[in-house]
Amino acid sequence: MTTSAAEAPVTTVKTYLRPIDAEGLAAFAAKGKANPGNRGTNKVHTVMEGQYRSFSYVADHHPVVVDEPLHLFGQNTAPAPGEIVLSGLGGCLAVGIKAVATWKKVNLTKVEIFLEGDIGNPAAWGAGGALEMTPPQMGFQEVRVKVLVEGDAPREVLEEIVQHANYYSPVANTIRNPIPFKISLAD
Repeated sequence: MTTSAAEAPVTTVKTYLRPIDAEGLAAFAAKGKANPGNRGTNKVHTVMEGQYRSFSYVADHHPVVVDEPLHLFGQNTAPAPGEIVLSGLGGCLAVGIKAVATWKKVNLTKVEIFLEGDIGNPAAWGAGGALEMTPPQMGFQEVRVKVLVEGDAPREVLEEIVQHANYYSPVANTIRNPIPFKISLAD
């Protein structure tokens, strides 16, 4: 007797996100635990092309192109600086979520992060706009993040993973906390 396609059993295939090196992650964590004061340095070289379009070079990667939208007198050929900041935050949170999930032995099938930031520029970058503004009034006034994460753990564990990653996110903590900031002319 033959079975028709309508009678064939249904098979669900679960695809997990590409894994990271759990042993390497554990060794990196142990190194950090042994020397919590250790710091790395990120380096970027930004070159202005013209108008508001610039190229930021990071190691040997393709340059990150930054522009402003038309209503801010840019060419709208690339994300705006604030969007790049949110992209960095999203990437950092995603890395953290994947690392914490690996540490907790949770396999993830999906991580998507939706970010919004309320930012204004009434000071026109300091070029004659609202001159009475102070630094705390400029830049992001609020950042909102929603995380869609799925994997082989209950919602409560996934929530714990997200909150743990958020707590330890270097980029989230840079946005949340004031840090020393120095700027000067290059030699």
